[in-house]
Amino acid sequence: MKNIFVALVAFLALCACGNGEKKALEYRGLSMSTPFKTFCDSLAARGFVVDSAKTDSDFSRVSMVNPAEKYRLMIAQHNDTIDALQENYLISTNDSTRKMWQQIRDDFEKSIGAWPNMLKDGDDHRIAKFEAEGGFITVTLENTYKPTLSVLYQTK
Repeated sequence: MKNIFVALVAFLALCACGNGEKKALEYRGLSMSTPFKTFCDSLAARGFVVDSAKTDSDFSRVSMVNPAEKYRLMIAQHNDTIDALQENYLISTNDSTRKMWQQIRDDFEKSIGAWPNMLKDGDDHRIAKFEAEGGFITVTLENTYKPTLSVLYQTK
């Protein structure tokens, strides 16, 4: 009985030590758990502007662009909570997209400290999915007629 009591107290102490908060997925230093408007304001401070032509009227999906960056952002939200964010790169040649895909994949491998799940690995179509704290990051390359490179951040 005494051992059970000691084990129960140890278990409760272990549970109390954990703060119970799950870590949020981060996008380039910004926490994706912040309210949607605050997140968009932070991106605006970094030079992004809302592309109203590609944004839903109810702001469930917002497109943002920064002329200084090689990508466009699409942010999906529900009830002021960010569900997903996708970077769509604007590249014109296949060789440059392959090189960029490899560099982005290697950077995530180092920053997350984990190997990706390679859902597809070919010359013309590559998908690497990382599980990070708070969500998933998927790097996708499609080199068909018009090359596309995207990075998708999904919260858990």
